[in-house]
Amino acid sequence: MPTGQRSAADSHGMIEVRGARENNLTGISLKIPKRRLTVFTGVSGSGKSSLVFGTIAAESQRLINETYTAFLQSLMPSLGRPDVDALRNLSAAIVVDQERMGANSRSTVGTATDAQTMLRIIFSRIATPHIGTSSAFSFNAEGMCPECEGIGRVSDLDVHELVDPDRSLNEGAITVPGFTVDSWYWQILAGSGFVDPDVKLRDFTSQQWADFLHKPTTKVKQGNSNITYEGLAVKVRRIFLSKDRDSMQGSMKAFVDRAVTTTGCAACGGTRLNEAARSATVEGLNIAECAAMQISDLAEFARKIEVESVGPLVETLRDTLDSLVEIGLGYLSLNRESGTLSGGEAQRVKMVRHLGSSLTDVTYVFDEPTVGLHPHDIQRMNDLLLRLRDKGNTVLVVEHKPEVIEIADHVVDLGPGAGPAGGELCFSGDVPGLRRSDTLTGRYLDHRARLRGRSRPARGQLPITGATKHNLQNVSVDVPLGVLTVVTGVAGSGKSSLIHGSLSNRDDVLVVDQSAIRGSRRSNPATYTGLLDPIRTAFAKANGVKPGLFSANSEGACSNCKGIGLVYTDLAMMAGVPSVCEECEGRRFTPEVLGYTLRGKNISDVLGMPVTEARDFFTTGQAKAILDRLVDVGMGYLGLGQPLTTLSGGERQRLKLAIHMAAKAATYVLDEPTTGLHLADVDQLLALLDRLVDDGNSVVVIEHHQAVMAHADWIIDLGPGAGHDGGRIVFEGTPADLVERGDTLTAQHLRSYVRRTGG
Repeated sequence: MPTGQRSAADSHGMIEVRGARENNLTGISLKIPKRRLTVFTGVSGSGKSSLVFGTIAAESQRLINETYTAFLQSLMPSLGRPDVDALRNLSAAIVVDQERMGANSRSTVGTATDAQTMLRIIFSRIATPHIGTSSAFSFNAEGMCPECEGIGRVSDLDVHELVDPDRSLNEGAITVPGFTVDSWYWQILAGSGFVDPDVKLRDFTSQQWADFLHKPTTKVKQGNSNITYEGLAVKVRRIFLSKDRDSMQGSMKAFVDRAVTTTGCAACGGTRLNEAARSATVEGLNIAECAAMQISDLAEFARKIEVESVGPLVETLRDTLDSLVEIGLGYLSLNRESGTLSGGEAQRVKMVRHLGSSLTDVTYVFDEPTVGLHPHDIQRMNDLLLRLRDKGNTVLVVEHKPEVIEIADHVVDLGPGAGPAGGELCFSGDVPGLRRSDTLTGRYLDHRARLRGRSRPARGQLPITGATKHNLQNVSVDVPLGVLTVVTGVAGSGKSSLIHGSLSNRDDVLVVDQSAIRGSRRSNPATYTGLLDPIRTAFAKANGVKPGLFSANSEGACSNCKGIGLVYTDLAMMAGVPSVCEECEGRRFTPEVLGYTLRGKNISDVLGMPVTEARDFFTTGQAKAILDRLVDVGMGYLGLGQPLTTLSGGERQRLKLAIHMAAKAATYVLDEPTTGLHLADVDQLLALLDRLVDDGNSVVVIEHHQAVMAHADWIIDLGPGAGHDGGRIVFEGTPADLVERGDTLTAQHLRSYVRRTGG
């Protein structure tokens, strides 16, 4: 039994689940030991998240919300009761997931962990000269730079992107969204009298240009009315530059991305703080310099502060910084914007808040906490999970990595397959019992990929020269073409900076990452992949009607729910509650449309099919080609009509890959494609990567999974550490060479991995 592991048989109470049927769960019942570490395993789509997040955590949070007043509940998101017969012995659940921490430019690692607050208080007490309370050091309060208002950046307009000078106003010269001919804004500009709406803009005099673009707010007479006029550039600055760019969508965001230029604030040097806040120092450093330091260095700096009046504060700050280092985030800085963190980094930042909590007997729920972690870092994550457990908490972890499964007190394995083929309880017990079981997870727990017998030869190189982005230290490397290249290294070593910073903008490189897919709850795999087009055509042809009827976003949509399948009921002071539409019963279409069938299935039946079932239904043409690619990337379990907003980062990446496989890109760049994949599914991914290479493509994978490393033709290893301790190439060569002669952290772990196979 691994160190720190406890028997699940101790009589410390059990969470009892009876008849869980959320999503694809088949009415399963089980007991989960409290104050223990339980890992939930199973293939993607087997029902792990439905059980852990959709049932246990959801019901715990719903019951807590019900204890608040009606007014407070009206301010909270509505939580429906999970589809389960009974849940007993729940404790308060805290979900620590991989959701990005938002794009608010005022949120940083420092503000998200309270480390910045502690640093501000320390500076307000002992910095010289004394400039005031802690708010005097806050870029969100009185300490903010007046020029950039505490953002650290200033934005301006490229006026050449506002107009087409070869047209007149009447010909639609203004290219800004919302300023089309005859719009209200257009009418004010065209009728102002400052310019002639029939004259092409390139023929304006300098005075007309100044009035048209830059004239400050002034009153003008139009007809019998006094109208407030302001130049186009003045108005656009006021409308667009005051909004958060990341909250924009569609044509507005495209325009802002094109027309707005952002530069570091010259007044504060990008520090966000005013001159007074930058003038006060502790041990020779101001607070902006401290926030810009690598956290591991800041922890050392904090140890130099030995002033009795702030002793407890400094100790708390040190503990927080040490926790960030321990969790593998020592390479970050406190001034790093939260919105730029990866999902895995965001989850680990959130975790730090809970490590210092005085709460006990809490249920902590984690979603693949090892995402983005090198094997060297996984052991540190395991130690933190065990620490949370040893404080008297129940720790529930959804995870695929064998290193995490092996430290579990208890394992719950769901399956045996995905979607309709999953949702069953395959195993519940300890790790030795899982190994003895004949479940897919049990069989693959000790499975290891072997090193390639002979690596494929490169067919050229893609040179990267003098890369210096973030922590890269003037890196030059040739990425081989026509092979499978794995770029690896500990978290923060510079992998993403090297590949995304140097390759992403090249025309012959196709980047397939885990970023969110833009779209609403109306978007689904069928609409995103283009699969809905041949489906609608097939239905229209079979029934002699228009294809548009078979779109839930068009005339065939149920008028009551507008094609969503849900109706949101306003309960006054209570939050709006979603319920299945009574008219279409959640099927999204009108009765007329649902009456049209294709081989005995209506459009709602088809959109309810998982990919594998749909592939048996559509056996020819474009539909089959798209469905085949979805199966190839391991998404056979995915429902055609499942909202894209419900997909994980790994699922989003594999969905994008399925689309891009139709385009013959010269080089594919994939970012941790094993995210969310069961041990058994990794073999299928490796076969897919081989197919891409054998079809004449080059594949570059940023990855920590040792099976992918072992399977590579070429490895580029960055390090040796993270942050300023990384950013260098520490090995280039074949996996066999790395195992035989490498002395990096990656080499040590890969050597141990392949020796367990005898490979």
